Amino acid sequence: MASQLRSLAETDVRTHIPPETLLPALQQPPFIYVPGTFNLRDIGLLTDALPKIRPGFIYRSGGLAQLSGEGQAALRDQLGVRRIFDLRSQAEHAASPDPEIEGIEVVWLGSGGTTEQDAKVDLAPFAEGEGEKGYVAMYFEILDGYKGVFREVLRSVRDKPEESILFHCTAGRDRTGVLAGMLESLAGYDPKVVQTDFLLTRIGYEPAREQLVKFAMKWSGADTGDEPDLELSYNIPAFYNLVSLKASCWDAFVDAVKKDYGGFEGYVTKVLGFSDDHLVKIKDHLVGKGRIE
Repeated sequence: MASQLRSLAETDVRTHIPPETLLPALQQPPFIYVPGTFNLRDIGLLTDALPKIRPGFIYRSGGLAQLSGEGQAALRDQLGVRRIFDLRSQAEHAASPDPEIEGIEVVWLGSGGTTEQDAKVDLAPFAEGEGEKGYVAMYFEILDGYKGVFREVLRSVRDKPEESILFHCTAGRDRTGVLAGMLESLAGYDPKVVQTDFLLTRIGYEPAREQLVKFAMKWSGADTGDEPDLELSYNIPAFYNLVSLKASCWDAFVDAVKKDYGGFEGYVTKVLGFSDDHLVKIKDHLVGKGRIE
């Protein structure tokens, strides 16, 4: 079943995934259906291999602004979410704020409480190959610009392991994907599993794909006018690479993290400022060791 999801996740971004294929996929772990959001996954359900993040502890998703009352109740009562981390910029947050849900704390710091990242992305680095250089640059900007909220997520894991959390951005793709990949790596997941989770967003955001690609057109400067033409934009190689999800791009990012920080552990200690002892506690809590019952 996992191999089938992986194969579907490699569907070209230009290709529509028909409902008869998409819906069964979205009903399989790690996907979870909650009315009003999309691309929702339990990252503890990615693999049966050990070590693994304990199921029901950490969720990732796309935007939550359209959550229905039923969806809000599902997050709180069925999934047990007690804290939501909003990884979006000030402009995104202002345009589509998360709903206030009784019993759930929402943490939002803008771009990590430091710089705003609403400027248009430079497409040039995405033009070569499958866009690896562009992804490395973009994801390192995320590591820097969102380090404040990433730090808060790890503090929650360290200090409140009995409280389930959810984090999201707009598409649940890049900022959410970087944070998810970091947590999965800290938990000791096989790199292939982490890579697959990165790719699964191709399935998870299919219900909102065209809308999100049009958003990317404006954000990247690839907008073709008042009536955005997706086909014309897809013909721009750099833009096509930007909106595609390729394993090579994730692998290039991970290699760069290893080169600059010695891996995600080094980023957590050198950049986020956690001690080695606290890093061990974070890792233990991710997989259920030392959990406060």
